[in-house]
Amino acid sequence: MLKYLFQGDSITDANRVDIDEGVGSCLFGYGYPILVASEYLKSHKGEIEFINKGVSGNRIVDLYARIKDDIINLKPDVMSILIGVNDVWHELSVQNGVDAKKYELIYSMLIEEVKEALPDVKIIILEPFVLKGTGSEMYYDVFREEVQKRGEAAQRVAEKYGLYFVPLQEEFDKVSADGDTTYWTTDGVHPTAAGHQLIKEELAKVINEII
Repeated sequence: MLKYLFQGDSITDANRVDIDEGVGSCLFGYGYPILVASEYLKSHKGEIEFINKGVSGNRIVDLYARIKDDIINLKPDVMSILIGVNDVWHELSVQNGVDAKKYELIYSMLIEEVKEALPDVKIIILEPFVLKGTGSEMYYDVFREEVQKRGEAAQRVAEKYGLYFVPLQEEFDKVSADGDTTYWTTDGVHPTAAGHQLIKEELAKVINEII
């Protein structure tokens, strides 16, 4: 059975729970992971196991700190990663971010260690993104510029290690070109249901190449 691991921050976490607690609980959360899992569990019964280990508030350094327990020990066959917006947001809000150079360095270290431990794992890197909203508008120009730097770094990491890359910023820009960003994100960072569906559709393009 193929094991698929979702990794990232709150966009991936999406209020997931670690243990199935019965009615009302959701191991996948309410975001794009449950949309992906729902489609492929239906069409590939008994062939795929999905695990969501996104953690709200994570920066690349936090994900790296979890590398053994939440990635390597789980031995995924396929893993997707969406990380980077908090590396910027935490710097602008509480001066605890991760600069673009360090982001790329730690991301590279993470990939190298995962590939060393799990040489056959297929890794998909999703581009971090931001729109103007209540969480970003106070410093939007800097926020956007810095997230773009993380996105470019994420793409370089993908290219360096021959990984799959999923662009997202341009897709969010296209759908919100009419200025209605609140239809796609609640605050410029966290997707609405429509925003999560957009991520799911872009990610699925790559998943379809793998499975």
